[in-house]
Amino acid sequence: MRILGISDVEEDWLTTYYDHERMRDVDLIISCGDLPARYLEHIVTLANVPLLYVPGNHDTDYARHQPEGCISIEGGIRSFRGLHIMGLGGSLKYNGTVYGFSEQEMRWRAAKMSLLAQSTGGVDILVTHAPIRGFGDLDDLPHRGFEAFDTLVERLRPRLMLHGHIHMAYGRVARTRTHPVGTTVINVCGAHIIDIPDDELPAAGERRGLLNVDEV
Repeated sequence: MRILGISDVEEDWLTTYYDHERMRDVDLIISCGDLPARYLEHIVTLANVPLLYVPGNHDTDYARHQPEGCISIEGGIRSFRGLHIMGLGGSLKYNGTVYGFSEQEMRWRAAKMSLLAQSTGGVDILVTHAPIRGFGDLDDLPHRGFEAFDTLVERLRPRLMLHGHIHMAYGRVARTRTHPVGTTVINVCGAHIIDIPDDELPAAGERRGLLNVDEV
């Protein structure tokens, strides 16, 4: 399976100069936020594959106009080809205009999602906008990650965690890190392709109880 992760920065090769070769064999697109609805709509139309998303801290417009043809996984879990994918968007709330949460609010959200995951067979991919605190974030409040995500990853041990928020242009930003529990943490700012070998996907019918992306 090939997944395209996107966030924060619009890429011309996905719209104006759509690169069919680079998009070849992409099965799923996951947006980690801070991308206009029109951008997601354009991509999903050209790619013709499912696009899952969570909102970033600057995506307050989604409340008025959600990206058409795309699937929100904010505060939920969806299944795609046997993989369970959980979404928790937003950043630390640093003013009254952003889509954000306090650390305690995110702890409550993460605890609720952890219970849902444990009752439905776990999570393979955690999708967030903000990173884990102390794990690819910055020290200033607007770009600080959530401690709650560290606890969530320790509990659920997903195969992958995809996030955005920290732009590669900020300098000395690692694209990929490995969490102590083994989770591969990827900053997909801009665009990044992830390959999962087909023989490592869950067997058909192995998991049930979640709405499949193809059934939305």
